Amino acid sequence: MDSWDAGLAGLLAGTMGVSLLSNALVLICLLHSAALRRPAPALFTLNLTCGNLLSTAVNMPLTLAGVVAQRQPAGDRLCRLAAFLDTFLASNAMLSMAALSIDRWVAVVFPLSYRARMRPRDAALMVAYTWLHALAFPAVALALSWLGFHPPYASCTLRSRRPDPRFAVFSGAFHALSFLLALLVLCGTYLKVLRVARAHCRRIDVITMQTLVLLVDIHPSVRERCLEEQRRRRQRATRKISTFIGTFLLCFAPYVLTRLVELSTTAPIAAHWGVLSKCLAYSKAASDPFVYSLLRHQYRQSCKEILARLFHRRALRSSGLAGGSHSQNTLPVAE
Repeated sequence: MDSWDAGLAGLLAGTMGVSLLSNALVLICLLHSAALRRPAPALFTLNLTCGNLLSTAVNMPLTLAGVVAQRQPAGDRLCRLAAFLDTFLASNAMLSMAALSIDRWVAVVFPLSYRARMRPRDAALMVAYTWLHALAFPAVALALSWLGFHPPYASCTLRSRRPDPRFAVFSGAFHALSFLLALLVLCGTYLKVLRVARAHCRRIDVITMQTLVLLVDIHPSVRERCLEEQRRRRQRATRKISTFIGTFLLCFAPYVLTRLVELSTTAPIAAHWGVLSKCLAYSKAASDPFVYSLLRHQYRQSCKEILARLFHRRALRSSGLAGGSHSQNTLPVAE
């Protein structure tokens, strides 16, 4: 194993560790806080988080073993199962992000009628669709023996052992109806959210400026702070939308483009690029908890409450142990 392989193995191992801890923390926060368990957002987040954990527990270790051993890391049956999961979980993750973007679009554009438009039944139907959509492609690939170990990616994933135009059409349709469809939904919904958010900011800015004009005796520093807060609010909305779409493209686009280029040419993929693009796709499982959950105020508050409760229990145990040892030491003296 050369230095490139060692670096890729280290990157993959680090991604596994961060993904496991961060997604487990999201689940703990959901279980701990009732405020986070709102039916629609919680269901979408739970679906995405469980898929990330399954990918971290099954697909990432097998890819890491493939990078280290430079060969198929498991038997054919296990590899086909892992390839089935890899295809299903990748599509399900993309569609789950699209579902989250639709939920946020409804919440921002229709805030007063959100509960009527995004009922628990509607959220369950959207999750059921993502599952059926994501299961259809690996089921067809399994029936046509298009699942197995693919050496350029050191992964058990979609592959055809011989040139087959049907596989090229199938693979192109899979990426178009997963990656491209999710990207179009993300861009359409989040750009609409950004437009509405900027309109709200403009209305707030007008009210703020009218108030500042009326308050003629206000100190200049206070007025400057108000204007600075307006600029920060606009920048914060733009930064969030850019993060949602940017992480999706950064993580998934290199792998999807590599698979499409692989279908359109007979030239082999550059050494180590296939594995690197696969690592980037896996890194989405590690970034999702921070992008969609852990950096939000409610999740941070839930983490603080969990830590406070843990430290409180430890303090009670230590004080109980100290009290028990003290009573044991004083009993003989009392006697």
